[in-house]
Amino acid sequence: MIPELRHTIAGETVSIRPLQLTDVDMEAEFIRGLSPRSKHFRALAAVNEVPLSDVRRLCEVDGTQSVAFVATVRRTSREEAIGVSRYAPMANTNAREIAITVADEWQQKGLGAVLVTHLIEYAKAKGVKQLCAIDLVNNAGMHALAKHLGMSATPDPGDPYQTIYSLAL
Repeated sequence: MIPELRHTIAGETVSIRPLQLTDVDMEAEFIRGLSPRSKHFRALAAVNEVPLSDVRRLCEVDGTQSVAFVATVRRTSREEAIGVSRYAPMANTNAREIAITVADEWQQKGLGAVLVTHLIEYAKAKGVKQLCAIDLVNNAGMHALAKHLGMSATPDPGDPYQTIYSLAL
């Protein structure tokens, strides 16, 4: 079992723990609360609503090949998701593709870096050798985070509007 971690970010206690299938409703609410811009960067396309079946699939992780961590805060006796980091197998490779989503009001406060650093350490412990992320070239937040983490950035040869970030572990 993976222990829950606590961090103080922007003066609030933030818990980071594995995302579970029982978190489907919380994850759906988190996604609904994202701005159109954040949804666009997360999905690499314009998205209004994510079907519950897709949200359920996002919460189904095996803890080895695929994993997801959710950052939460307590709001009036309930847990509220404010960020998620995850990795999943990439087709035709041993690398894992990572994705990070942070609630709009928590962006630029260091939460993304905390989530990804936790994900990186977990991936190392599981023997993962490389992490990759595919994002839109105009996502300045992801570009800054990738640079902070020491990830390399290369243009996507199949799509001039995307960048591929990579980190050898």
